[in-house]
Amino acid sequence: MLKQTLFAVGAICISLQAMAANSIVEMKTSMGNIEIELFNDKAPISAKNFEGYIKDNFYNGTIFHRVIPGFMIQGGGMDANMAEKQTKAPIQNESYNGLKNVRGTLAMARTNNPNSASSQFFINTVDNDFLNKSQMNAGYAVFGKVTKGMDVVDKITKVPTANFGMHQNVPQQAVKIVSVSIKPAVVKN
Repeated sequence: MLKQTLFAVGAICISLQAMAANSIVEMKTSMGNIEIELFNDKAPISAKNFEGYIKDNFYNGTIFHRVIPGFMIQGGGMDANMAEKQTKAPIQNESYNGLKNVRGTLAMARTNNPNSASSQFFINTVDNDFLNKSQMNAGYAVFGKVTKGMDVVDKITKVPTANFGMHQNVPQQAVKIVSVSIKPAVVKN
């Protein structure tokens, strides 16, 4: 009986660890692969939103449509013809979560309305303190970080850009997001 109880408690602990683990995402781009840890624990709304778009294959075939060296690369909303894709309803801004817009982090892109983020995201290529929540700024919600492939992100920042219609800083040669997938959870002992 004691053995069965200990086994049950151990199984519960392992499953709780697996449930609490942050998701790992693999983003395959035309310039290489990027691995991302989502902060499901600290940015649950943004992480769940991002995962929902991944599960719908929304990001497949989109591009990094805004690339600014010394700042960030932005993607997740435009196709290769710079046509904006139809998105789900916007989400609540989680910039209050204490996570900072530092090099390698992913944050939700939005309009001037703090609660307007939907599918678009950006990867900070430098520390961007001015994007963090403050008394005078609603901030941009960080929800993940690059764990492998920052060299790919840096390579993307070096592509030549130009204006395309009303859009600025658009890569002259499309940088495609080929696919994005959530990697199976790995239980650590």
